[in-house]
Amino acid sequence: MTVRVETGARLHVGFGNLSLAHERLYGGVGLALEEPRVRLTAETAPEVRCADPVAAEYAAAACDLLDVAGIDLTVEATLPRHVGLGSGTQLALATLAAVARVHGREPVVRERAPALGRGGRSGVGVATFEAGGFVVDAGHPTERFTTAPPAEGDWTVPAAVVRHELPDEWRFVLAIPEATPGRSGDDEDESMRAVVEAADPSVADELATVLVRRLLPAAAEGRLEAFGDAVAAFGRLNGAWYADQQGGVYRPPAGRIIDALADRPAVRGVGQSSWGPTVYGVTDASMADRARDAAVDALSAADAEGTVRVVAPRNEGARVEDSAI
Repeated sequence: MTVRVETGARLHVGFGNLSLAHERLYGGVGLALEEPRVRLTAETAPEVRCADPVAAEYAAAACDLLDVAGIDLTVEATLPRHVGLGSGTQLALATLAAVARVHGREPVVRERAPALGRGGRSGVGVATFEAGGFVVDAGHPTERFTTAPPAEGDWTVPAAVVRHELPDEWRFVLAIPEATPGRSGDDEDESMRAVVEAADPSVADELATVLVRRLLPAAAEGRLEAFGDAVAAFGRLNGAWYADQQGGVYRPPAGRIIDALADRPAVRGVGQSSWGPTVYGVTDASMADRARDAAVDALSAADAEGTVRVVAPRNEGARVEDSAI
């Protein structure tokens, strides 16, 4: 049996709260994209065989979790690493799903994600892998995190408290500059600890207003302009927390790209995904070409090389299929 797993990227708009003064910490907001994608094929094997070193590490961990022998795993496509598109979580969970299906087991990704180092802060990556769409997660009890997160894997992935499908005609323009990758691993942990310790609790109150009064209604009703304006406001408020760690409300060169793209009529809701450097904007299929041209111009105006894509939202979870060899 050959197993195929396919899933898309995700955008991370921001967190609902980073202040220890409030009862719930984090609370991720984001959405699934059709592209770029992770695509894996897998067959049974007596040990782990995989040419991709990152996927091989996840495969070995998944085999241990499931208590199975091994897997022959081929990475046909993957996401660019550490650019704000959720590469680590999507590859880890896709690998877990492949190992499970090959061996006739259930992956139970939400329960097993922490053992793969995923879902420690945001639950957006796990939720979009499961079902796609626009999601908001519940965050974590603040008392469990204080100034440092729990030990590796010693957490529960936060539940998705909101999920909405986004209209099929919506598109997201991605401008991905060639820049230093966004933070990950120990560097990210240290930066997040510094942000949480210094976070102004009043920003969370402003974010709650944007989320409840603007973003959630726009997502539920499929109002593109209102949704775009709300995600831009949500991301900008988040950036105030990160300014000392990333060199501004947006990290360079994302801030220059956002400034150049924000006033283009084909694009609404410009922001930075996660630590960047990916910049996104909201548009629709009828304006896709104009939005692409606007993003190319914005990269040029920011004196940045990079790539531009216009992609659809993804309203379903990962596809896991098998066929006879």
